[in-house]
Amino acid sequence: MDGRSFLYSKIYMKGMLDMQEKLKNLKKLAEEQIKSAGNLEEVEKLRVDLLGKKGELTKILKEMGKLSADEKPIIGKLGNEIREMITEGIAEKKESIKSAMLEKKLEMEKIDVTMPGKEFKVGKKHIISKMVDEVTEIFMGMGFSIAEGPEIETVRNNFDALNAPKDHPSRDMTDTFYITEDILLRTQTSPVQVRTMEEAVKNNDLPLKIIVPGRCFRSDSPDATHSPMFHQIEVLVVGKDITFTEFKGTMETFVKKLFGPETKTKFRPHNFPFTEPSAEIDVSCFKCGGAGCPVCKGEGWIEILGAGMVHPNVLRNCGIDPEVYSGFAAGMGVERLGMLKYGIDDIRLMFENDVRFLDQF
Repeated sequence: MDGRSFLYSKIYMKGMLDMQEKLKNLKKLAEEQIKSAGNLEEVEKLRVDLLGKKGELTKILKEMGKLSADEKPIIGKLGNEIREMITEGIAEKKESIKSAMLEKKLEMEKIDVTMPGKEFKVGKKHIISKMVDEVTEIFMGMGFSIAEGPEIETVRNNFDALNAPKDHPSRDMTDTFYITEDILLRTQTSPVQVRTMEEAVKNNDLPLKIIVPGRCFRSDSPDATHSPMFHQIEVLVVGKDITFTEFKGTMETFVKKLFGPETKTKFRPHNFPFTEPSAEIDVSCFKCGGAGCPVCKGEGWIEILGAGMVHPNVLRNCGIDPEVYSGFAAGMGVERLGMLKYGIDDIRLMFENDVRFLDQF
């Protein structure tokens, strides 16, 4: 070997030794970094930094062009071994982290089968809905159907057609919510009577037996027995030869089914513009049986609703001949029925959404 060849040999040898040293250092560094990686994101970043197109191993191996043909296989083999070592190390580290994550998750989500189950609360009907359904079911069992109408009404349907005088106190601004001079929030469900009778005349669909459940509005200050919004159920029967006896029998049947078979009824004369004759209906106290108690204020009787025979003027206003047809009507407050049946002393409790109160029914 001449001097020049010997010199080139030493230069190549030095280049190979430098690359071997770099690869060994990279291997050591990779082992330390893989070991210290704390999560999958760090491991993935490490893989890119070491093995990616611009990674440290790639940078070192690009220097192989400086090596001789005999040295390239040596460095190539070492480089492949280190690549395989890093690849396997990263894969094992990922599996280790995933396993630890799963174990931690299982530890957090483990179920103690000896612990009592969580209480699952199911909602129930509100007492007002319950009373509406109960009253509706009773009357439907007697052959009545349900009618509905708008809560925003005309003065004509709410007052005029129902024979209410122009100077009736209920027409005052202090009692009624007026939207315009001729439009208001209905003060009772009775306007549906007017709408239903007029529709029946139009369609030649008499006789009628309907009940009308719905919300009503009056300008009352809230207190224990009053609310500006409340619920009412209207009862209306119109047909030929309908008598007070049928009216009385129907209401007595309703009362017994709602409050119990031993309940008695008492009809007291009253004055309503839309019925003639009119009556307030009392029932014997279902708590004390008429003996007197706090529920009936010691009287033995409880007032539950107003009713009467449909006034001939109301029939005429709806296009029905009172010489041919007659009928009876009744209106009852749903909240009042609930208060009486369940001994509730303040109507406001029904609207305050206190679960402790509502759960009792």
